[in-house]
Formats: sequence, structure tokens, C-alpha cells
Amino acid sequence: MRTPTPDPVPLLSALRQALGDAAVRCPSADEPLLAHLQDWRQRYRGMALAVVSPASTEEVAAVVRLCAAHGTGIVPQGGNTSLVGGAVPDESGQQIVLSLQRLNRVLDIDPLNLSMTVQAGCVLAQVQDAARAEGLLFPLSLASEGSCTIGGVLATNAGGTQVLRYGMARELCLGLEVVTAQGEIWRELKALRKDNSGYDLRDLVIGSEGTLGIVTAACLKLYPQPASCLAGLLRCPDIDAATALLRLARQHLDAELTGLEAMAAYPVALTHQHLPQMAAVAHALMPAALDGSAATNAVTTATPPPPPAMLADAPWLVLLDTASPRPEAALRASLEALLAEALGQGLIDEALVSHNEAQYRAMWALREAIPMAEKLAGQMVKHDIGVPSSRIPAFLRATVPVLQQAFPGCQVVCFGHLGDGNLHFNVQGPPDMPTPAFLAAHEQAVNGIVYAQVQALSGTISAEHGIGRLKREALAEHQSPVATQWMRAIKAALDPAGTLNPRRLVP
Repeated sequence: MRTPTPDPVPLLSALRQALGDAAVRCPSADEPLLAHLQDWRQRYRGMALAVVSPASTEEVAAVVRLCAAHGTGIVPQGGNTSLVGGAVPDESGQQIVLSLQRLNRVLDIDPLNLSMTVQAGCVLAQVQDAARAEGLLFPLSLASEGSCTIGGVLATNAGGTQVLRYGMARELCLGLEVVTAQGEIWRELKALRKDNSGYDLRDLVIGSEGTLGIVTAACLKLYPQPASCLAGLLRCPDIDAATALLRLARQHLDAELTGLEAMAAYPVALTHQHLPQMAAVAHALMPAALDGSAATNAVTTATPPPPPAMLADAPWLVLLDTASPRPEAALRASLEALLAEALGQGLIDEALVSHNEAQYRAMWALREAIPMAEKLAGQMVKHDIGVPSSRIPAFLRATVPVLQQAFPGCQVVCFGHLGDGNLHFNVQGPPDMPTPAFLAAHEQAVNGIVYAQVQALSGTISAEHGIGRLKREALAEHQSPVATQWMRAIKAALDPAGTLNPRRLVP
């Protein structure tokens, strides 16, 4: 016998009474609310009973209590930039989307303590700007930083481009305010770097993808703004050279090395194929020619030069990012010494070094354009894998030929954070096969090939994007039974009714 669908009217009436009519919106033909119902990759499109937008932590708690009382699931949502379907409702039309976008205030900045407290709906770029206005740095940096929110990056333990120096979102959080599955408020916004008073509940919530509690505010760790920043775009003959470059860069730069990104030839080609604005980016990258010891001065001609050939034919491009409290001249000398030694060892055969902010931004624009280019190129079988950096060449040698043999004509789109071992390793179907057909027929087999090698190299199937809906089955298959048992026990203890983000993350 089918379980009857609950009457939504009492819950909607109670939500409107608690929040006001304007904060409770139901999808309709006139207002489909697609921005809240479809994920960024356009893979998942759900339905919702309503999208609710509380304006305070107390209102979030009220929503949770009402939904729990009516047996209705809640999908917490920040900027809706999840890449694994973790922030959109299912197709039942019976879930509530709880948008945190109205909780968007910076509450406090403490320059002496190097900390700031913000609400969960603050956009990451807003937090960066607020820190910068005080001469400080919040170093978490993602391609989606103009859209993603602090609550979301903490719920997924986001990584980004500077993990090598500053760590994941977890390492940048000092305290949290969380609404529990029972609608209670846990306030631990302590700006402390040392606190051994019991279980680390903060770390339990971070990375739990909204399944254990809803983050409503956070106390974040800040750093002094660096005095100088430089980037280098380097052409490497192969992935072995790129990996060896990481070790050399650490020796020369130590903590001044903030990021080391790798891009294979194909994803770079996709940016030029699908994004017309990349022509301007390429023109901004005037070659700072490396003569074996130093880079030349920036060219100052008003005529745009041709784009560097390295963007068109590099087997691997490495974007090396640096930041230092030292003057730029001192940092540049260290960087040029590194590049000279790398050139002598055959690890690179061409290099561009930023000489102004425009060139620095252009180098990062190239790297950050890849996800959008992928999206425009069509859906792919996506992987956000992590292996020890030293094992990246072995992973690629073991995986790429097998995929190309199994699926002739497929393209591997590989790029990512070489410095911390996190690769975005995506597979595009052959040109003669429509994307939906390739995904339907072969996604599981592709995943099997990729994840088998990840597991053999002691890696992870999700380095920074999380599990969401996309990887629940894979997580159950590839993690230890003990880990699955613990996860289920924690979920059952903190959310026994399964109210928060149902059927996400937990296998």
C-alpha cells in the first residue's frame, strides 16, 4: 500500500506565519524558481514544496522545527554551486529548500586576533573583500567565489587553489553556529586557535554536507595581506616533469608557494574553443622570456601581441602561485632562481612570469575558465579524485590508456591542484556519440576504471567536491565497511528522522 502524500497546506501556512508570506515561495508556472531547483551542472533538476528564505538563525531554527513536526525533508542551500547534486531537492516535490542567502552580514572583524565572524549566506568574494578592506586576507579561493557562500564551503569542506599553503575550509574555520535537526541552536563562535574541551563537534559538522546540522554563521581565520604576489605559467614536457617541479618549488619557495595548478592540453583547448573572451586573456600573457637566469621586462607596446605559443601546444601547463611578506623584487629573484634551475633540469622548457596585476589575473583567468568551458562542451563523466602528489603520474599512466582503449574517441579532460594531489579527471564521450547516450551507457564503467586506480594508489573518490547525490553509491562501494557504519550511526544519532538533506552523502 502506498503511503499517502502529506497535506502540504498546514506546513506552508505555518511557515508563512513564522517567516512572512514573502519568505515562502512555491514553484509555479509564473515563478518556476529554477535557480533553486537545478544544479550548476544541469544534471539534476528537482521539485520542491517551497523555497523558504529565513532572515535569522532563529528563523532557520523555526523552519527546522516545523518541517520536523510535519515529517518534511529540508535541503539547505547557499549559492547552489554544488558539483555533486548536494544542494537541490529530489523529484518528489515534497521537500523544502531552505535558502540561506538572506543571512549575509559580516558580524565582526578582529584584526589583532586575525579572525572574522560572518553569517552563512555571505558570498565568499564578499568575505574576501571585507578582509581586504582591513588589510587582511581570507585565503580560501575558488572558481565559484562570486557565487558560493560560506555555509556551503564549510558544509562541503571546500578546497580551492591555495590548499597547498593555507589548507582546506576546515583549517580556516575557528567556530560555528549550527541549527540542529531538532531545531535547536548550537552557538560556538569562539575565535580560538586552541580548545581541547571535548569532542571536536565543529569538525564533525564541517564537510557533513548539511546532513547533521545547518551552518548559520562561522568564525573564520585571517592572515596578513602579502606584500607581493607573483605567478608563473610554465610549459612542462610531461606530467613527470610537472610533479618533479613541485618538489623543486618547495625547496626554493617554502611557505611562499601558495598554489601549483596543472592543466593538460585538452582542457586549455576547450577554453579557447568555447570562451571567446579567452583571446583577450591570451593576449595579456606577454612572454616574459626566460633566458636561463632572469625574465625580461614587460613589453609596453600598445599593439596586442600574438598569444604565447605555449598556450596552443603545451603538453602540460603549470600555474605556479606565490605570495610573500617580502618586497616583490626579492620574491621575483627567488622565483627566477627556481625557474632557472627547472630549465636546467629539463622540467620546463618555457615560462611566463607575471609583471603586473593584469598578467597575474590573466594567468588565473585561464585556469579558472576551464570549468565553464567544460560546461559549454557538454556533460562529462566527472571525477574529483585525490592521490598523493607523487603518484599522479602513475595514476595517469594506468588510467588514460585503459579509458581510450575501452571507449575509442573519448577525451580525458584533466586539470587540477597538483600541489595537493587533487585532480579533476573528467571523461568526454566520443564525438559521434550524443552525451546523454554516453553517460547512460558508460558512466558506471568509466567510474569503475577510474576509481579502481584511485583505490590502488590509496586515494579518494572525492577530494573537495563532496559526495552529494552523485557519489553515494560509489562511496558505499569504495570506503571501508567500518567507515560506512560510523557514518550511519552518527547520522542516526543526530538526525534520527532523516530531516536534513535526505539521501545525500550518507550511503
